[in-house]
Amino acid sequence: MGEGRLTVRKAWILAGAATAAGLSFVMLLVVGVYIIAGNLTNGVGGRSVGLAKGAVPAAYQALVQKWGNLCAAIDPALLAAQLYQESGFNPNAKSPAKAQGIAQFIPGTWATHGIDGDGDGDRDVWDPNDAIPSAATYDCELASYVKKVPGDPTHNMLASYNAGAYAVIKYGGVPPYRETQNYVKTITTLAKSFAAPVTRVDPSEQAAGAIYFAQKKLGTPYLWGGNGTPEQGGRFDCSGLTKAAYESVGITLPRVANDQYNAGPHPSRDQLLPGDLVFFSTDPNNSRAIDHVGIYVGGGYMIDAPRTGAVIRFDPIDTRKYFGATRVTEDGAKALPTRV
Repeated sequence: MGEGRLTVRKAWILAGAATAAGLSFVMLLVVGVYIIAGNLTNGVGGRSVGLAKGAVPAAYQALVQKWGNLCAAIDPALLAAQLYQESGFNPNAKSPAKAQGIAQFIPGTWATHGIDGDGDGDRDVWDPNDAIPSAATYDCELASYVKKVPGDPTHNMLASYNAGAYAVIKYGGVPPYRETQNYVKTITTLAKSFAAPVTRVDPSEQAAGAIYFAQKKLGTPYLWGGNGTPEQGGRFDCSGLTKAAYESVGITLPRVANDQYNAGPHPSRDQLLPGDLVFFSTDPNNSRAIDHVGIYVGGGYMIDAPRTGAVIRFDPIDTRKYFGATRVTEDGAKALPTRV
């Protein structure tokens, strides 16, 4: 992205009030965000079978869409959230507990619940064409075990996955185990970042503070791998800047851009609000290929740390690499796995 005069002039028009007014910029931005959002409805509505653009790698999207509708207790977004939580969509993932493949089945569970999803005559835990259908059928089997238990069928299914169906039956719903309750909340929250929103989504209350942090860094030289530490001269790369900006308002994001994409629901281009993270990729069908992120400030511009040799600056978002956006939420960020 170039540094033409028009871009720079517009950038400093946008920045002028912020620089002059200091913290008053934050209050003005908060008011602006909520005026824009005054008629928005509450977040992602209900359970959706639509997947957000590119949230699931194209190689697996049809499988997740198909098998995510296998029973009423799951949907494609929930199935995608489980796969992302387990392996980050890596079909070769291994864990110290000997869990294997994209769905992280341990050998004993695979022996009982693995199916030949593609009908080629074998059950291969390393083949997503078998493992993804097996994950869906296992979810639905668990749901059938606890179908008479009061409460939300999906919550009961997830609790069965974590604590066993017996515990769900014993307690008449999600058992009072902190780990199990956190697991249910984590997966259902994470699913919102894989679902195509069916309504507009709420603005982030922390958006103004994140922008205020980023605009104070304008002009800082880029550093690949930079986290803004004193040893690094306060320099950042793109995802280091967005991570630090949201950390300044109490939200911890993952370090890399393609994981930051899953920190909340995904507004469309015409629904962007200041504070949304905007993402760029060479592959429009795969969020795992995202290679750049910035913080949207309005008017078609973002603050970003673009590349080696450049400085943190305003750039237009409407380029051929524009992938999509995320409205960061506290729960969405907390739901993200620490490693994928």
